[in-house]
Order: sequence, then structure tokens, then C-alpha cells
Amino acid sequence: MGRPVRAGSTLAWRQAVAGHSKWAQIKRKKAVNDRKRGQMFTKLIRELTVAARGGGGDPNFNPRLRLAVDTAKAANMPQENIDRAVKRGTGELEGVTYEEVVYEGYGPGGVALYIRTLTDNQKRTVAEVRHILDKNGGNLGTAGSVAWQFDRKGIITVDAAGPDADAVFEAAAEAGAEDVESRRGEHTVTTGAADLHEIRQALVAAGLPVTSAETAMVAKNEVRVGGREGERVLKLLHLLDDHDDVQQVHSNADIDESVLAGAP
Repeated sequence: MGRPVRAGSTLAWRQAVAGHSKWAQIKRKKAVNDRKRGQMFTKLIRELTVAARGGGGDPNFNPRLRLAVDTAKAANMPQENIDRAVKRGTGELEGVTYEEVVYEGYGPGGVALYIRTLTDNQKRTVAEVRHILDKNGGNLGTAGSVAWQFDRKGIITVDAAGPDADAVFEAAAEAGAEDVESRRGEHTVTTGAADLHEIRQALVAAGLPVTSAETAMVAKNEVRVGGREGERVLKLLHLLDDHDDVQQVHSNADIDESVLAGAP
């Protein structure tokens, strides 16, 4: 894996990473302001359960579960909740069976949407996702209609209140990350999806204040949206993200800073 490029330089997909970072920050801010701890835990529990069902209950041999456990702990989920979710996934405890379903579509301005869900009722979920899109200037597409516009990456965020950009860059380079971007009060480290856990551990070991780590679909190229159209896109992203069955919402929207500044 090549050495990352210093923040401020340009790569073909750099602006897409920046766009992902902006939406991720908006989501974290909203979660704090709305005090949606319960909803966040519900989504984390589903991910733990599905990860354990698909790859077993030992995080040491199940990378998806290992990431889900790390994320749950970072969100201060009690260990007993984590253990119960894993046991439901492995069948040691009874529980609802969730299936992973991805929906692809478009929002206002033609922005591409990649929506990952975990659901116990696909008919209900697709009807509700389609309704949200139809009522907010979007439409549901067919499988594969937008996936080609994204690359699967690992995204790690580091609180900029502590280390400076050079310190994060050096640690990320040493760990084998692909890129580092510093903006809006945080550093965003991009990795290959398969390398996410290893690089996260290396950054933590280097003493960096890692605040989140996730796999994400990062747009190869972005669509700039501002004004009323940008507001509509941001509203749609929030509505989709608020749906209980939706785990992640990815888009190729580069929403204007003036719109983000006015976001609640």
C-alpha cells in the first residue's frame, strides 16, 4: 500500500472523501443534539447480531464483528448488551432475524444514493424507503444503478483538538493508510476496507484520539448541490438516516458549506 498524500494535496477522489467527512460530522452532531442514544444502540445491536450470525461470535476471527464491537464500545454501549446481541446472532439466545439489503437510488439534483439496511421485513422496508424518496424529490433505482459510482473504503476519524495534522499524517503513513485529510475540527484517515481494523489499532497505539471507524461507500466523483437543492438533499439524507432499518446512507452529494452551516 502506498504512502498517503499530505492533506491539502489532490487525488482523483479527494473531494469525495471530504464530502463523506462533512456528512459524517453532521450525523454525529445531530445524534448529540437529538439525544438519539436509543436509536443508535438499536442499529448497533442489529449490526452486532448480523455480523455474529454471518461470521461467528469470536471477534478475533470475524473482522465485521470486531469492527461492530469496537464501534459499540466507542458509543459506550454496556458490555452485557454487546454480549446479548452476539449471542442472538450465534443462536445462543432467541431473537429476530435481520437480513442485509442495499437500496440504490437518486435524490434531488440527480445525486446518487447507496442505502444499506438491516431488516426483518423487506417488503415493509422497501415500501418505506421508496415513500421517503418519492416524497422528497428522489426515486428508487435498480440494483447496481449507482453502486459503480462508489468505492468501499475504511474511514477513521481523529479528533483534531489533540494532535496536529503532521502527527496524524506520520502515524497514518507508518500504519499504511491511503490518505489523510484535515478539516472542520477533525482528521479523516482513509484506508482500504480490509485494513481498517489494523490501521485503527495502530493509530490508537500511537496515542491518537480515534473517535470513529467504519467501512463506507465513498463516491468516486461528487455532484455539487447548494441553495434550496442542497437543503432538500440534506433533508432527505436525514430522513433516510432516521429510519430504524437504515444502517448507513451514502451519497455523492457535495453539499455547499452555506447549507451545512444552517443545518440543525
